[in-house]
Amino acid sequence: MSTHPSPWPLASIEVLICVGPGGVGKTTLAAALALQGAALGRKSLVCTIDPAKRLASALGIHHLGNHEALIPLESLSRLNPSPSPAPFWAMMLDMKHAWDELISNHATPSQKTHIFNNRFYHSLSNALAGSQEYIAIEKLWELKMRRDYALLVLDTPPTASALDFLDAPSRLLGFLDTAVSKRLFMPMLAASRWGFGLWKNSNNLLLKTLSRFVGMQTLEQLSDFLLSMGQLYDGFRERAYQTQTLLQAPSTAFAIVTTPHHERISEVQHFLDTLHQRNLQVASILVNQVHLPLNPLLHEELQQLPKPLAKKMERAYVAYEQQASEDARSLQKLHALCPNIPLKTIPLLPNGSSELERLWHISQILLKHPPS
Repeated sequence: MSTHPSPWPLASIEVLICVGPGGVGKTTLAAALALQGAALGRKSLVCTIDPAKRLASALGIHHLGNHEALIPLESLSRLNPSPSPAPFWAMMLDMKHAWDELISNHATPSQKTHIFNNRFYHSLSNALAGSQEYIAIEKLWELKMRRDYALLVLDTPPTASALDFLDAPSRLLGFLDTAVSKRLFMPMLAASRWGFGLWKNSNNLLLKTLSRFVGMQTLEQLSDFLLSMGQLYDGFRERAYQTQTLLQAPSTAFAIVTTPHHERISEVQHFLDTLHQRNLQVASILVNQVHLPLNPLLHEELQQLPKPLAKKMERAYVAYEQQASEDARSLQKLHALCPNIPLKTIPLLPNGSSELERLWHISQILLKHPPS
């Protein structure tokens, strides 16, 4: 196996999924990567499924919703001497609205009425465990299959939820395809509401036991929900299969975002192992907020300052250099951990005149900076 890292392949990627722990600047880098794609002439979209809602702030705008918004790039014209970039879009997944759209797109009018009025659906579309990850998979399928973006960049929630996102298609397929689920649900899905009424009035011991614990009204609502959703299951299954195939396609890759702190190295290893086990491609490890060594001439200049100020600046200089040395050691460990994966470093950057300009500078670092 070659020990030389492969080239940064963004130009050939169609779906790039950013994963990593919280607090490493993942949302900012996801937006910068999509902006880089637009700068390369590729119509690009950054979509966040992170409920923290940081994407709008990273783009310097007040609000993002469940529909794609075109981000104006006119303010970057003085920074970009190349021809006009391709369109750059952004959106933030709103779980409730995304579920409502999914049902509206695939259910009949009668099914929609029953589903939207059912309290089990409200739990599913608002807070049920796993529903966010599944609807994100549905949205990825829609964006890829029904839009014309050359590059889709997904910003995922921090660590544990990101792994849930990866497993969502297989969990859904496993549940729908098991004999247990079919034995439990298919008779109910095949039955009519009239049939449930007869069941309710029967001496069925299981029904009477369940109703004692949860109430007959709850069982009726559950039955109504399952009956209404039942005819949508085949579509869920088919799209989940297609998305699972999409995640493993050569044109799909993952970027692991981290910082150079030593405790993050084990997290990177965890992500590498997780992605490798699922036969998913890693495009790069992006190491954000790196302290680069200072110019030695700066230290000499500090000595020319008035003594009290020079002493204070000297302490800051030494502390920064110590951190830079620690970051350099962490980068060496990351090199050893993944010699065949491009490792890109993004230094600490001062705030620009606008958030969008800061994103542009990061995108240029990612574009021009060779793998470390």
